[in-house]
Amino acid sequence: MKIIEGKKTFNLDEFLKKPLFAHLSTLSSEGPRESPVWFYWEDECIYIIGTPSSDSFPGRIEKNPECAIGIVDLDHTTGKVLHAGFRGCATVEPFDKRIATRLLARYLGPEEEKWDPRFQGLGNSNILIKFVPETVVVRDQSFIPSI
Repeated sequence: MKIIEGKKTFNLDEFLKKPLFAHLSTLSSEGPRESPVWFYWEDECIYIIGTPSSDSFPGRIEKNPECAIGIVDLDHTTGKVLHAGFRGCATVEPFDKRIATRLLARYLGPEEEKWDPRFQGLGNSNILIKFVPETVVVRDQSFIPSI
């Protein structure tokens, strides 16, 4: 993975430990599509849980694996704006309960029995998207707030 750093940068691995939203951009026959998703970073890959019965992005990735992912950490009160933009290819993988549990625990906490019922007991009706970045642009685009 090639990392392209802006003039101001930050630690990518520390940034990706935060429970932020990622925006997955894929291509369809009707044009580009964007999906906000939770993610998990491991071994320089981004993992995303998908449900083929209700999510359309797994089918788009099967047809065209080239995609992009953008992640932003913003605090408008302090002016903090950290951005990581990934370009690469993704694959649809069988569901892996261990990876899915680590992903969900970042957002919902360590105790699965306390999670929203929609996320408890996920299984083989789900899949994982494995995104392998070719390049990532890492930029600190922070500003001085006017308020």
